[in-house]
Amino acid sequence: MPEKETFPDPLEDLPPKAGTQSIVLAGGCFWCVEAVYQPLGGVLSVMPGYAGGTAATANYKAVCTGRTGHAEAVKIDYDASRISLGQLLKIFFSVAHDPTQPDGQGNDIGPQYRSAIFYSGDEQKRIAAAYIALLNQAGVLDGSIATTLEPLAEFFPAETYHHNYASDNPDQPYIACVAQPKVDKLRRLYPAMLK
Repeated sequence: MPEKETFPDPLEDLPPKAGTQSIVLAGGCFWCVEAVYQPLGGVLSVMPGYAGGTAATANYKAVCTGRTGHAEAVKIDYDASRISLGQLLKIFFSVAHDPTQPDGQGNDIGPQYRSAIFYSGDEQKRIAAAYIALLNQAGVLDGSIATTLEPLAEFFPAETYHHNYASDNPDQPYIACVAQPKVDKLRRLYPAMLK
C-alpha cells in the first residue's frame, strides 16, 4: 500500500456540518477495519456487523459460508464537523485494507470479505465513486480498485464477542499479525487525525 505522500486527498467531499453521520464500509475481517477506525478523532463509534444480506442469515456462522450475500462490515458513526466522509474514505483505501483484491483480503477469501462501500444516499455514492475514479487515475495502487458500491438496505450488528475484538485481544495471533500493522500504519501516516 502507498505511503501518505503519494496518496491523494478526495477532490469531492461533503462540507463540514454539525451532527452525527454514518457510513458502512467492508474491507475484509471486521476486526481489522474496526481497529483502524476506533483511534480516529471525530469517530464516535465503530460497530462490527453484516451488510448486503437478509436478517435471517445475519450471523457469523452463516456469513462465514460465503453464501448469504453479506459482507463483514463496520458502521462508523462520526461527527461531521470534525472528520469528513472523504477523510474516512482516504483511510479506507490507504490503510484499512487492500481495495484491489476482489472477494477477499489476504488469506480471508470469499464474498463475505469483499471490499464494499454501502452507501445510504446519492451524495455518499457520488463522493465514493469520484474518489475511486481519482485513485484509479492516479495509479497509486498496484491494480484497479475492486471496491463495489452497494446501496445499504440494512446493517445488522455482529454478535457481542466481535465488538472491540482487536483492542480486547491484542495478543491473539491474527490480531497481532494482521490488524496491528494496520493500526501502526495509521498512527505513522496520519498522527494528526488521531484522538
